[in-house]
Amino acid sequence: MSRYKSPFHQLHIVYGTNKGKNYTEEEDRFLICMLHQLGFDKENVYDEIRTSIRTAPQFRFDWFIKSRTALELQRRCNTLITLIEKENQEMEEREEEERKQRKRGPKLKVTSSQKQTAGQKRKAESGETPKGRTKRKKA
Repeated sequence: MSRYKSPFHQLHIVYGTNKGKNYTEEEDRFLICMLHQLGFDKENVYDEIRTSIRTAPQFRFDWFIKSRTALELQRRCNTLITLIEKENQEMEEREEEERKQRKRGPKLKVTSSQKQTAGQKRKAESGETPKGRTKRKKA
C-alpha cells in the first residue's frame, strides 16, 4: 500500500490465470484498501467492510457487491491477499537477482564464431585438419 499515493485508484492486482468473473478490479481495490484502513486483525472487520460498501457512492447501483455476506467478503479478501503476497515475493526475487548481477559485473559474451576461431587455431598448431585428421607431410 505504501507504494501508491492513491491506492483506491492506482492499486493494480496481478490476477494471473484465476481472476474470477464476479468481482471487478475496482471492487477488489476497494476491499483491499478498506481492509488495510480498518485493520486486518480486527474481529469484525468484514462486517465493517460490508457496511462501508453499502454506504460507498461508487457502489450505489452495484447490487452484486452490496449483497455479499461478511463470509464471502472474507474469502475474497483472503484470495486477494494471497495474490498480492505472491506478487511481492516475485518482485523481491527479481530485485535480489538484479543485485546479484550488479555485484558480479557485466558478463562478457563469447560468440560461437569466436569459439570456433580459437578451436581452429589450436587444431592448426597441432597439425590437425578441421575434420580431426592429422596432416601427412609430403616427401
